[in-house]
Amino acid sequence: MITGKTKLLGVIGYPVEHSLSPVMHNAALAKLVVDIANLGLDYVYLPFPIAPQNLEIAIAGFAAIGVVGFSVTIPHKQAIMPLLSEITPVAQAIGAVNTVSRQNNQWVGTNTDIEGFIAPLQTTYQQDWSQKVAVILGNGGAARAVVAGCHQLGFAKIHVVGRNVQRLQEFGHSWNNSLISENLQVHQWEELPKLIPQANLLVNTTPIGMYPKVNESPLSVEEIANLPKGAIAYDLIYIPKPTRFLEQAQKQGAIAIDGLEMLVQQGVAALKIWLQQEIVPVEVMRQTLQQHLGNSKK
Repeated sequence: MITGKTKLLGVIGYPVEHSLSPVMHNAALAKLVVDIANLGLDYVYLPFPIAPQNLEIAIAGFAAIGVVGFSVTIPHKQAIMPLLSEITPVAQAIGAVNTVSRQNNQWVGTNTDIEGFIAPLQTTYQQDWSQKVAVILGNGGAARAVVAGCHQLGFAKIHVVGRNVQRLQEFGHSWNNSLISENLQVHQWEELPKLIPQANLLVNTTPIGMYPKVNESPLSVEEIANLPKGAIAYDLIYIPKPTRFLEQAQKQGAIAIDGLEMLVQQGVAALKIWLQQEIVPVEVMRQTLQQHLGNSKK
């Protein structure tokens, strides 16, 4: 029941109709109302399509109407940074913000993508990463969170592979003032054949294989054939499920993780910030998304 007391949360992007965040967050908020009614939780989570030229005025408008917090998706993750009063060190390191909260009448930006990415690697697939090698396909914004996450897990070597030489070099140089640069190396795509046999973790951060181009993969069958058995293949894409990339990797005996868990866990971390509480119904968020994706295929 939405009333005049209902507090606003949301996601900004352009376009934003495809976002699954409202489905996931509203299910969690509904569950929390039932479970801990005494806290008086009354929130709704809405999608806000905001064109780039309207970003600044929209953020001012959010402050005026008392929005509690919001998620940030493409194309605003970097553009929003100058409009915020404070940016956490983790978001500063990645160079992108995906979660904003209202604190002391100011906007504070952080990035929960790292938490989302590393969650399954810290729980279900936990191991000693200090002797392991990560190979990351792509060098865009998502790759930055993955690099920072791999560093946090303690990987011995982090290899980033990209096609655009200039962007790749810029990506490498951007970490020069951080500890991450010590075990990070950037490579052109042609160098992949020598990197894949070393990979304990192979991550696709590119959009290749995303719906509707579901028959594409960032790697050829020949390239992925050299992935060691027992390695983890991790695709940040969650539609289709599984992607061609993960199908190929599983045939080589790899463990497959898709992007759904990252979506859930970054959302969990954001909800904890907005509601200022640790109890968040993770399983409800996960099941709601799985059900939604299952129904959307029919």
